[in-house]
Amino acid sequence: MAVFRSFINAQTAFTAQARRAFSTAMYGKAAPATPKSTINQEMLYLQPRWNVQREHTQGAGKVLVGMIQKRWNSAAAQPVQTGQIEKLRNIGISAHIDSGKTTLTERVLFYTGRINQIHEVRGKDNVGAKMDSMELEREKGITIQSAATYASWKDYNFNIIDTPGHVDFTIEVERALRVLDGAVLVLCAVSGVQSQTITVDRQMKRYNVPRICFINKMDRAGANPWKVVEALRTKLKMHAAALQIPMGAEDNFKGVIDLLKWKALTFEGVDGVNIVESDIPEEFMELANAKRAELFEHLAEVDEAMSDMFIMEENPTSEQLSEAIRRATIARKFIPVMMGSAIKNKGIQPLLDAVCGYLPSPNEVTNIALDVKNEEAKVELSSSDKDPFVGLAFKLEEGRFGQLTYLRVYQGMLRRGGFITNVKNDKKIKVPRLVRMHADELEDVDEIGPGEICAMFGVDCSSGDTFTDGSLQYTMTSMFVPNPVISLSLKPKGKETPNFSKALNRFQKEDPTFKVHVDSETKETIISGMGELHLEIYVERMRREYNVDCVTGKPQVAFREAIQDSAKFNYTHKKQSGGAGQYGRVQGFIEPAEMNEDGVDSFFENRVVGGNIPTNFIPACEKGFKEGMQKGFLIGHPITGVRMVLEDGAAHAVDSSELAFKIATLNAFKEAYLKSNPVIMEPIMKVDVTAPIEFQGTVIGGINKRKGTIVDTESGEDYFSAVAEVSLNAMFGYASEIRGQSQGKGEFSMEYLRHQKVQPQEQAELIKAHQKKLKDEQK
Repeated sequence: MAVFRSFINAQTAFTAQARRAFSTAMYGKAAPATPKSTINQEMLYLQPRWNVQREHTQGAGKVLVGMIQKRWNSAAAQPVQTGQIEKLRNIGISAHIDSGKTTLTERVLFYTGRINQIHEVRGKDNVGAKMDSMELEREKGITIQSAATYASWKDYNFNIIDTPGHVDFTIEVERALRVLDGAVLVLCAVSGVQSQTITVDRQMKRYNVPRICFINKMDRAGANPWKVVEALRTKLKMHAAALQIPMGAEDNFKGVIDLLKWKALTFEGVDGVNIVESDIPEEFMELANAKRAELFEHLAEVDEAMSDMFIMEENPTSEQLSEAIRRATIARKFIPVMMGSAIKNKGIQPLLDAVCGYLPSPNEVTNIALDVKNEEAKVELSSSDKDPFVGLAFKLEEGRFGQLTYLRVYQGMLRRGGFITNVKNDKKIKVPRLVRMHADELEDVDEIGPGEICAMFGVDCSSGDTFTDGSLQYTMTSMFVPNPVISLSLKPKGKETPNFSKALNRFQKEDPTFKVHVDSETKETIISGMGELHLEIYVERMRREYNVDCVTGKPQVAFREAIQDSAKFNYTHKKQSGGAGQYGRVQGFIEPAEMNEDGVDSFFENRVVGGNIPTNFIPACEKGFKEGMQKGFLIGHPITGVRMVLEDGAAHAVDSSELAFKIATLNAFKEAYLKSNPVIMEPIMKVDVTAPIEFQGTVIGGINKRKGTIVDTESGEDYFSAVAEVSLNAMFGYASEIRGQSQGKGEFSMEYLRHQKVQPQEQAELIKAHQKKLKDEQK
């Protein structure tokens, strides 16, 4: 027993050589190179992750060896055993910015034995959090790219993806949730449900992802978990109830009371590794009874078995409650709420138990593919390793060894050296290298089973491509990609190098919300994205990763043009220049159109009868209409929301051509467009501002000055929050303004809401500025 304890308590580096020596000495699987007595115990570093209770010490040696094995299982990339898919959890950790996602993930990795030491997010100790592996992330203290890792807890295996909280990197959350089976939604105990929390919840609902809530920062001044639970019910429109109550709050936060175990849990020892269970203190008994009854009531509203017990006034056991919580959570009717403080190492281990207990395994989730051979009929995938392989490439990354493709396996087995087929282009590919990801570290594996997440090297594909073993022609549904809302002109300092275009091509391939194009008139390179920070990060990455310093122009807002009325057109294009000329006449009307379910808002309709326009020229007419939609006639921005109906026309036996009808349609569209009361549309942002209560008047005044509309305000003891709708064009420079207004304590986030028409005076100014720009370019 003393020998075991010396192994566990040794606090020096645990080397691979010592690990092998220990394994040999303890289990006798190989002939030891040295006698047992010569093993240097000081070289064997292991830190216990589970508290071994004294009353369970029969065969104590066996218990401790089991503990050590668990630590090793988590420290190496172990494949999930066949038939053990129910012990696998694919989870994402998502939240509003600065709610503590990465801090929480760091503790999860520590308690599961994946890392040996906890490091903080901003990297003050020159190390930084494991999942924020990018230098920029550690400097700014924010997550920019989602990072994946693999860990074990008790006899469960986890694939974990830590996602960004900033709305500018929303695509990272989008693609993570597309392939995950469950999620942990982290909330701040002070700020509660914030704007990005609502956005993340909307994304989870889009991909039918069940979630557990973790109320973090219970040690912060102003922490109020019950206000947060109420906000979950009112703002997210979900049944939610706490499975724990806190023992104290702010500086007095000691631990939690588990309402199912009916025990008080405190977290003691170095980094809170020891969970101590005790009876519930008398002063919390009344609140505990009330909250357990509240949990029962909310479950009765969403679960039939609980409803029957509630009507019969029966008292459910902890096992019955636990089973109901699992059923309702997987059915996405209920959100179980846990609480704790990641920074103070309290409440993380019970959260891991809840993930195992209440979130679904891959075989409990319905995954649908489309059969390309059968008119894209929906097919349910099996999650079996015996069926043909189907996997989805959901993220691309440029690694040290070329393109790294993140892949979610839905059914079948993926093996190194095996052949897979890209359904999009029917290209057969050999899998040269298969790895598990641990943030920026790679761990080679030979095969990956259904439900798992891995990465491949040396496979040329795009994000969203589906792979099969070649016997199936299935494709997975694509993820939602929001349109960019802001643009910058970009040019390299000095002479342009190949690295400039190489960097832009790579970033476009990795990030579907990052767009690059060259303006046909000014010949400037224009980059577009989800916000100022989004583009700023890419410009900085170009400098650091590709040694390309760039100069950016004034931010350009993604204006749109639209029509308000219907207008008829009857246009003849006639050109004679000796020999065959050009002739085409088109007649019809244009009218405003709404966006359909597929996100399309421009439509071309052919109603020509009698062959007045030969059918082979109709596609040219549609091409002319689409060309006109690309660049509006007021300020040169794309036109949206138009239906063009072609009713009649005329053709010449000799002079008509595709070019003639394309030009005729383009000019006819312009003619009708200018008669249809056109307007300029600007992006409106939903802005969420949080600042100390004493600066409320100044901050609200600043939003009003920017012509924003206050939608909602909420005041706490120390802080207030406001939700406003403000034009993106008016939001430039707001970051420095709010810092000045609130002594650096205020913060804000914004996300795209909709496009709406600008004021007539502003429209006139925009048209005047555009015309001046065109004149200057012609000089």
